[in-house]
Amino acid sequence: MSIDWWVIFYAIIDLGVRIAAIIIVPRNRKPESALGWLLAIYFIPVIGILLFLLIGSPKLPRGRRKMQDEINAVIRRQAKAIDTQVPVITEPEWFEKVRTLNEELGAFPLVRGNSARLIHTYAESLEMMTEAVRRARTYVHVEFYILSLDDTTRPFFDALADAHRRGVMVRVLFDHWATSHKPFYRETIRFYKRAGIEYHRMLPLDLLHGKFQRPDLRNHRKLLVVDGEVGYMGSQNVIDASYNHRANLRRHLQWVDLMVELEGPIVASVDTIFLSDWYAETREIISDEIVLHGPVDAHTHLDAQMVPSGPGFSTENNLQLFLALLAQAETRVNIISPYFIPNEALLLALNAAISRGVSIDLFVSEESDQALVYHAQRSYYEALLRAGVRIWMFPKPYILHSKAMSVDGDVAVIGSSNMDLRSFGLNFEMSLLVRGRQIVDDLRDVEDHYRAVSTELTLEHWLQQPLRKVIWDNLARLTSALQ
Repeated sequence: MSIDWWVIFYAIIDLGVRIAAIIIVPRNRKPESALGWLLAIYFIPVIGILLFLLIGSPKLPRGRRKMQDEINAVIRRQAKAIDTQVPVITEPEWFEKVRTLNEELGAFPLVRGNSARLIHTYAESLEMMTEAVRRARTYVHVEFYILSLDDTTRPFFDALADAHRRGVMVRVLFDHWATSHKPFYRETIRFYKRAGIEYHRMLPLDLLHGKFQRPDLRNHRKLLVVDGEVGYMGSQNVIDASYNHRANLRRHLQWVDLMVELEGPIVASVDTIFLSDWYAETREIISDEIVLHGPVDAHTHLDAQMVPSGPGFSTENNLQLFLALLAQAETRVNIISPYFIPNEALLLALNAAISRGVSIDLFVSEESDQALVYHAQRSYYEALLRAGVRIWMFPKPYILHSKAMSVDGDVAVIGSSNMDLRSFGLNFEMSLLVRGRQIVDDLRDVEDHYRAVSTELTLEHWLQQPLRKVIWDNLARLTSALQ
């Protein structure tokens, strides 16, 4: 008889949990995300509930959200102070609408008179950033998702220490989770302490000091600013191209990235992003040091706009930027994204662009370092191929980690943001919107190189995938909605 009562009790609890999930989970959540969580809770209730409690909310903690509101206000004030010098829009005519949209979402003003240089080799990027630090006179701002001292990056770290000894103010930020889970983390921290360099962990997971948020939120930005005159940003972390993991070394994996060196007024926007993240971790305002009116080259017609995004914004700024560009594209779009997991809106935008006659090429890696993301991405290949997207597989053992998008003849986006659900909703990212034929021509050269070494994936070849891979791909796709 007691067993029957336990069965009834369990049934009541189970029913209550399911009803509560239907009420709680879908609230203010995307339909695909809500469905994913409900499936998890219904089929694996204990694990599903625990995961939902741990990572079910993409929002920052209440205190951190309040701080983020203050940061956004600082960004708006700094944006007003930056010399906009908005040019008269000539071609393409739709660019003005995209610029205005970005500003409404919290981006910085469009500034002109900038110069930009693409850096598409790992070693050259580290060498150029190291040399820039060696020339520093007043301050160096360093912010990277992964910032790790190893044999490859030691010259960069030594340059930071030398700059500090010369009296240059050196400030360092890195994502706590990403950096702390890489080899040589303790050695890196000891280096900062010995050199006297001020450093802070972004989004720290430190329960002992009351610092905790959804544990899979990341600050994925990568930037370096020296004296407010030169800036670097893009996809590359400061770590060896193998990321130093034994499994990567065993598989001979090497990361391929894309960075851009910037000069001109746009550097102030990059610096302000650093300012906002520094304030988030220290509550220290350092805006007095930032050069808000960088030198303008009258002979350079590169227009640039910095678009920050992340859980601190109420809108998915990077996703809206990508959607706007796809909606306005007239002839050609090339997308480079190592982790490409589109949502419904992005899929519809891609299909609509192709229906208008726009040619779309997608560059992804043949190899991957993240199995779950890799299989989730693969689950979209058939739909993309049937829609008319050309998919280029960058050869192993290289991991194509660059993140860029070129549109028609003279518009492009370069930054830290992938085109996946994580980058849209969970990561703090930064995207540089540029308009200028020279920078797009340079990016096209990079794309042409990627295409030359890649293998095109055809629908005929894809349909020959073994059933076991199809099953894994579809299962991974379901988990991608859990945010």
